[in-house]
Amino acid sequence: MQFIHLCLQRLRSALKPRSRFSFGAFQVGSFPIGRLQWRRLMVTLALVVGLLLPQVLQVRRANAIDPVFANADISHTREFRGVWAASVVNIDWPSASNLSVERQQADLIAILDRMQSLNLNALVLQVRPAGDALYASDLEPWSFWLTGEQGRAPSPYYDPLEFAIEEAHARGIELHAWFNPYRAKLGSSYRLSPDNMANRFPQYAYQYGDLIWMDPGAAVVQQQTYNVILDVTRRYDVDGIHLDDYFYPYPKAGIEFPDSATYNAYRQTGGTLGRDDWRRQNVNLLVERLYSGIKAEKPNVKFGISPFGIYRPGQPAGISGMDQYSEIYADPKLWLQKGWIDYMAPQLYWRIDQAAQSYPRLLEWWTQQNTLDRHIYTGNYLSKLDNQDWDLDEFRRQVEISRGSAVVNNGSLGNIFFSLKVFMQDWYGVNAFFRRNIYPTPALTPAMPWLDAIAPDRVEASNSAAGQISWEPNYSEALKGLALYKQAGEKWTLQRILPPTATRADVPPGTYALRPVDRAANEGEPSIVTVRGFRRAGA
Repeated sequence: MQFIHLCLQRLRSALKPRSRFSFGAFQVGSFPIGRLQWRRLMVTLALVVGLLLPQVLQVRRANAIDPVFANADISHTREFRGVWAASVVNIDWPSASNLSVERQQADLIAILDRMQSLNLNALVLQVRPAGDALYASDLEPWSFWLTGEQGRAPSPYYDPLEFAIEEAHARGIELHAWFNPYRAKLGSSYRLSPDNMANRFPQYAYQYGDLIWMDPGAAVVQQQTYNVILDVTRRYDVDGIHLDDYFYPYPKAGIEFPDSATYNAYRQTGGTLGRDDWRRQNVNLLVERLYSGIKAEKPNVKFGISPFGIYRPGQPAGISGMDQYSEIYADPKLWLQKGWIDYMAPQLYWRIDQAAQSYPRLLEWWTQQNTLDRHIYTGNYLSKLDNQDWDLDEFRRQVEISRGSAVVNNGSLGNIFFSLKVFMQDWYGVNAFFRRNIYPTPALTPAMPWLDAIAPDRVEASNSAAGQISWEPNYSEALKGLALYKQAGEKWTLQRILPPTATRADVPPGTYALRPVDRAANEGEPSIVTVRGFRRAGA
C-alpha cells in the first residue's frame, strides 16, 4: 500500500501544470505535459492499475456469493414480537418500589433471558409513567415506582435504562422507550418531587379523579414532553420511542376536563377552532413535532404509538365502543396517513368472536388505513389469559390472523403483548405453548426502508476450527447483530441472532450462512461456510 501511495504521488506530480512555452509540450486539458513527463505518466498509470486491479477483484470476490448458492433464498419471515413492560404501579418491572439495585438488575436480566428463550425480539419498557424517569435525567425526577420516593436516585447508583439497553442489545432484542406524555401522578400513595412538572407548572396541573393530568393545550407542557423525549433520543441508544393511548385522560363520569382557561386564552389570541378540534390539534401538533424531532436527532430511531383499538364507533360498520376521536381527542388515522409515525400498534383487546369489537374486522380496518405502508403491529391483551374464555389458543389464533393479514399489502407485521408478567409468571403454561405453537424459531424485526434501505457490507466468515465459524469484526457500519442460518436440503432456517460483539459461533457440522444485520434490520449478503467435525469440550 505504501508503494501504491508513492505511485499516486508521482501521478499527481506528473499532472502539475508546465509552462506553455516548454519545448515539445503536449496539451492535455489545461495541462501542458512534456514528452518525458508523458512517458512517466503512462508508466505511473500502468503501475497503479496493475497494483489496484487485483485488490478490486479481490474485494468483488469477497462480496460475491458462491455460485452454488447464488439463487438460494437465505432469509426468513420478519416479525415484530414485542412485549410491554409497565413500571406504573409496579405492574411488570420493577415488581415493587422497594427492591435493591441488585434485585432490580437481576430481574431485568431474567426478563431479557426469558424473552430470548421465547424468541421475542422487542421490549417496550415504560420509562416515564407519570412525569418521572426510570433513567438519569436533568429534566424530571427519579420515579417513585423505582426507588419508593420520587426524586431519589437508586443506591448504589446505576442508570436502569442504560443497563436495560446494554443487556437487551447483547441478546439481539430491541428496546423501545415508552413514555406517557401528560400524566403527572396516579393515586395518592406518594408525594411529588419539587421538580415534577405538576409542581413546576401548577396552573396547568389538574386533579382529575385519582389522577393529576397536565393540560395538553399549554405550550410549556407540550415543550416539557418534547424536551424529555428528545433528551432520551439524544443520550440513549434506544431502538424506538413509544407512546401509548393516553393523551387527554379517559373520561370520568360527571367530570369535565378543566382546561377552560387555556382554551379561552387560545380564543382570545385569535384561535377559531371549537374546543374538541382544538384539543385534537394540541395532540396532533405534539405527534408531528415529535416525529420530526426524533428524525432530526437520530433518523433510524423508530417512533411508534399504540392507540385505543377502536377509532370511532361504526368504523368499520357494526363496531361499537369508546370514540377516541371525540373522547380522548386522539386521531391516529391522521398520524398514520400523514406519516408521522413509523409503526402503529392498535390495542385490539377483544376476542375474535366478540362481534361488536371484532378482532379480525378491526385489524382489517386499521390495515386499510395504512396508505403510506408504515408498519402495523397488533396489540394483544395477554393479561386476559384465564384458561376459559381467554385460553391459550385464542392468542395463537389472534397471531395467526395478524400473520394472515401480512400477506395482504400493508397488513400487520407482528404483535405486542400486554403484559410481561404473564410470561414471567408463566400463566397456564404460556411459555411452553408460545415456544411450541407461536414462536418456535427466532426472527428479526421487519426493516423500515423509508428510514434506511442500504444493507451492510458482507462479512467474510470461515471454518477456523472444528465445529466453529469465525470472522473478523470489520464492519462497514454499526450492527444490530449477525444472523446465522443453517441449510436443510433446499431450505435455510435462522438458527440464532448473534450480538455484534461476537466473532465466532460454535456449531454442529453443516452448511451455514452468516449475514450482518444493521441497526435498521437490513441484512447484508451471506457468507457461506461448511463446518466439518464437532468442537471438543473445553477447546
